[in-house]
Amino acid sequence: MIYLDNAATSFPKPARVSDEMLRCMRQYCGNPGRGSHALAMEAAERIYACREEAAAFFGVSSPENVIFTPNTTVALNMAVKGLLRQGDHVLLSDMEHNAVYRPVQKLKNQGRITFDVFPSLVTHPEATVADLCMGIAKCLRPNTRMLICTHASNICSWKAPLRELGAFCRRHGLLFVVDAAQSAGHEVIDMKEMAIDALCVPGHKGLLGPQGSGMLLLGDGIMADTLLEGGSGYNSLDAEMPLEAPERYEAGTLATPAIVGLCEGIREVKRLGVASIARHIAGLNARLQNHLRHLPGVRIYAPQHSGAVLLFGVEGISADGVGDWLNRCGFCVRAGYHCSALGHTTLNTPPGGAVRVSPGIYNTKEQMDHFASAVEELLKK
Repeated sequence: MIYLDNAATSFPKPARVSDEMLRCMRQYCGNPGRGSHALAMEAAERIYACREEAAAFFGVSSPENVIFTPNTTVALNMAVKGLLRQGDHVLLSDMEHNAVYRPVQKLKNQGRITFDVFPSLVTHPEATVADLCMGIAKCLRPNTRMLICTHASNICSWKAPLRELGAFCRRHGLLFVVDAAQSAGHEVIDMKEMAIDALCVPGHKGLLGPQGSGMLLLGDGIMADTLLEGGSGYNSLDAEMPLEAPERYEAGTLATPAIVGLCEGIREVKRLGVASIARHIAGLNARLQNHLRHLPGVRIYAPQHSGAVLLFGVEGISADGVGDWLNRCGFCVRAGYHCSALGHTTLNTPPGGAVRVSPGIYNTKEQMDHFASAVEELLKK
C-alpha cells in the first residue's frame, strides 16, 4: 500500500520512535511521579526531556507549560472549556475541524457562550491578510474574549497567517487559541512571536510520534480551569488540583511510552528540518495537482493554496466510490467529510464530500505519478 493519509496520522513512523517506545516498556516504564524508585524517576526524567524538546520547538518559555494529552481534540477541549467564561463571545474560522466546532457549539447550547464564524476567504484567490482581518473585525463584540483558528486546514492547503492574527488579538485584547493539528512539524510555529496563548498539537501527525500523544502548550500567564481532576502525584493531601502547570492539567497516569516516542519524533523532525519537510510535501502536492488538473471531470478544491493537503472530486462518481477504487489500486486516502462540516460547507463540496490526499515526508514523486495514473484509469472505466 502507498500511504497518502498523513493528515489523519503519519505513517510509517521513524525507527527511533518505535525503538524508544519498546525500550521504555522493557527497561524503565515505571509510573512517573508515583514512586521514589529508579524506574519511576527515569520515566519522569524522560517525560521532562520531552517537555524541554517541545518547549524549544514551539517557542514556549517554560517546559512546565507543556501539557501532555492523548490527542489534539482533548487539548482543544481543555483550552476552550478551561479558558472561556459565562457570557463570553468567541470567534472561529469557517475552516475549523469539529474538534473546535463541537465544543464551542455545546457551550452555546448550554447558554454559556455565543460565537460567530468569520470568513477565511479560502476561496478568494485575491484576498489579503488585511481583508481577512477586516472580516474578523466586523464580527467583534464588546464581550468577545477568544479567537480560535486552525493554522492549516485539514481538507485543503489553506493556512492562516498566525503572526498577523496574533497581533490582531493583542490589539483587541483577545485570547488566541490555535489548532495546529495539520501544521505542527510542517510549519514553523513560535508561540511568543505569534502571540499564541494556547497551542493545541498532535504528536502522531507531523511530529511523527505515536497515536495517543498530543500536547496543549500554554503561553505565559495563561491558567485554564481543569477539564479533569484526580491524582497528579503532587500535593496528595489537598482536595483541589494544584495551581501549577503541568500537574494542574495532567490528572492520572501519563502515557509514558507514547510521550518518549513523541520526544524522538520531535528530534527526528528537528534533524530533517521543518523547512525541508514543508518543501518536500508541498512539492509532492504540486506535482499531483499538476497531473490531476488536466484530467477531465476532476475538480480540485482551493487549488491556489500550496501545502500538505489536496482535496478533489470526480464528476459522476461519489467520494466513497473514488476512495474504494484507490484502495483497490493500493492507495490509502480518506473520502468523505473529514470531520469538518464548516470546511466542506465553505468549499461547497457535493453530498458525500470529497477525496483527501495528504502525502508525507516518506512519499516520493513516483508515487504521485502512480496515483494520477490510477485516477486516470478510473476515468476510463
